[in-house]
Amino acid sequence: MREPMRTEPERPRVYRIHPDRNPSPDDPLEMLAYWLDSAFEIPGLRWRFGLDPLIGLIPGLGDLASTFMSLFILAAAVRYGVPKITLLRMGLNLGIDFTVGAIPVVGDLFDASWKANLRNMELLRRSRSMGSSRATLSDYLFVGVIFAILLVILVGAAMLTWALISGVVSLLTTKV
Repeated sequence: MREPMRTEPERPRVYRIHPDRNPSPDDPLEMLAYWLDSAFEIPGLRWRFGLDPLIGLIPGLGDLASTFMSLFILAAAVRYGVPKITLLRMGLNLGIDFTVGAIPVVGDLFDASWKANLRNMELLRRSRSMGSSRATLSDYLFVGVIFAILLVILVGAAMLTWALISGVVSLLTTKV
């Protein structure tokens, strides 16, 4: 009698934090997190990364753009009435992602492994499963402060990048 063929179970396209879930095409936030943090896999290594570290390769503007896209998940968390402590954790995930991600090359490698968007989606998912209440004015103010802090960091980084690029250009164009 012939033994049935043993096949390994097919590995799902996974989140690093929540390996048994695939992004639902009906949930744009899940799709956003998936594309930013785990859309691609390096064959043989089983290491996933998304557009976030690739966009981050663009000096200065890349990290600004990916952080701006990540803010949509944080804004949705406010609409869903996520508790302030969870909003703070989500904001810190983004702040860490942006701050370390701004370091050339090392930051992009960090972005590929940190996966702030997937972390934030997991926090949002957990909070929604606990049945949160509606957002209050103080929730909006709290997140407004987080946005303001992140915006100051973003603008500061953009100004620093502009100053560095201007300095390098002026050094290269100055005749001795």
